[in-house]
Amino acid sequence: MDVLQSFLLGLIQGLTEFLPISSSGHLALGEYFLGAGTDAGITFEVVVHFGTLCSIVIYYWKDLIKLFKAGVGFLGSPSQKKDDPDVRIILFILVSMIPAFIVGFTLKDQVEEFFDDPLFVSGMLIVTGFILFMTKFAKKQEGEVSLGKSFLIGIAQACAMIPGISRSGSTISTALYLGVKREDAANFSFLMVIPVIAGAMLLQIKEMLELGVSDAQFTSLIIGFFTAFISGYYALKYLIIILKKKGFHYFAYYCWLVGAAGIVYFTI
Repeated sequence: MDVLQSFLLGLIQGLTEFLPISSSGHLALGEYFLGAGTDAGITFEVVVHFGTLCSIVIYYWKDLIKLFKAGVGFLGSPSQKKDDPDVRIILFILVSMIPAFIVGFTLKDQVEEFFDDPLFVSGMLIVTGFILFMTKFAKKQEGEVSLGKSFLIGIAQACAMIPGISRSGSTISTALYLGVKREDAANFSFLMVIPVIAGAMLLQIKEMLELGVSDAQFTSLIIGFFTAFISGYYALKYLIIILKKKGFHYFAYYCWLVGAAGIVYFTI
């Protein structure tokens, strides 16, 4: 993989991890068109995902510190801290992880096969477009995340393991359908993905270490990491601004355009 491929794939990962247009779908299509599919491999994917993970951690560092302190306080005094709002958020995040880990451990190989089918990925981008567009008609968002809602949002996250289905798009849309406040929906969506990305990385690190990293790959990996990190941070910041302005459903048009173009291209 050359420097330009690393930069472009890192940029794709960073922007699309948080914008509701499917990072997995864009990365699969990007590797296909750039001819980097065989070169990129598991090592590059781990590195760029780590870049976007770092961007979430930096953006939400104050919230994460609060959650960490709440978790430690709960372990020290469960009876006194059980009603703490931050402890409840931790519980909701843990519940939301259940569907993704079930799918990840039982259907990982089957899901990965879809990444090699760009026509399928294009079709799923069309589906993502409908998911996003329907938020325009969602009921008024005045509620908060609850135990039941967090599990349903977690199911949406598990479904988004399919390339072309946006994780942020699915989880935020589901929260909006359930009446969760727009900013709360976005914040919960991005906080809940931290342990999922971290868990997926741990599963891949063993394979990455077995493959090793050559000196020639090192520069590409560094470029991919920083590109994903910087673009991911600003994409996250931009999306939350858009959500506040109720423009979330406009991303549907982009997904329909890219998906339709892909279907035409791969069927002709």
